[in-house]
Amino acid sequence: MVETLQVRQAGAVARLRLNRPEVHNAFDDGLIATLTAELRRLGDDASVRVVVLEAEGVSYSAGADLNWMRGMAKMSEAENRTDALALAGLMRTLDELPKPTIARVQGAAFGGGVGLVACCDIAIGVPEAKFGLTESKLGLLPAVISPYVINAIGPRQARRWFATAEIFDAAEALRIGLLHQVVAADALDAAVDRQIDLLLKAGPIATASAKSLVRDVVAHADGSRHDADNAALIARLRVSPEGQEGLGAFLDKRKPNWIAQ
Repeated sequence: MVETLQVRQAGAVARLRLNRPEVHNAFDDGLIATLTAELRRLGDDASVRVVVLEAEGVSYSAGADLNWMRGMAKMSEAENRTDALALAGLMRTLDELPKPTIARVQGAAFGGGVGLVACCDIAIGVPEAKFGLTESKLGLLPAVISPYVINAIGPRQARRWFATAEIFDAAEALRIGLLHQVVAADALDAAVDRQIDLLLKAGPIATASAKSLVRDVVAHADGSRHDADNAALIARLRVSPEGQEGLGAFLDKRKPNWIAQ
């Protein structure tokens, strides 16, 4: 039986590869459950410092599998709610994973596939990649992935793309913030590796905590609470073993102990 998700780990880097190229890496309930479980496992694995989410074939992810959608259309509202909550669990697990994540986008991403890209901390794609939040063509909306896509592209852009279901290219994805970088296909792996190298040179706790810091700042409207929380965070980091090692290494003009000497 072909594995729908391939998992490879080399040192501190884990790579999760969607492996349903025959259906453009669309996901069904099985893939959602497998990917969620694997992300949770990696989140708890102290040996893993970076997670790369990639895909086999010409497409990154076409979103929901058509046969799966056909089946869900025949189910009750309660059954559809349970199903949607499983997808929501996947997206939240990816978004809040306590490890930096990189989306290696080698092809088209639609619907939930855009959600996967938006949930990753760093997203790098090729010029040929296409994107679309196409649910409104079916009389639906990208409701489950909306918090992450709106965080990535902002509410103004989301109002347009959610409503029109228009397909846009990698240049537009870069402009609106869905992608951080667009590189030629033959330079994609090098661009991903560069980000991995940068992440591995940074403090493990700092990189793992970066997304929670951003999330907390965005969530808190109270400026004075921002100041107090952020002051407490930097104080905690400065006296932590990692902070002490990083500052000491900088002052001593040496590499910190998390970088191979």
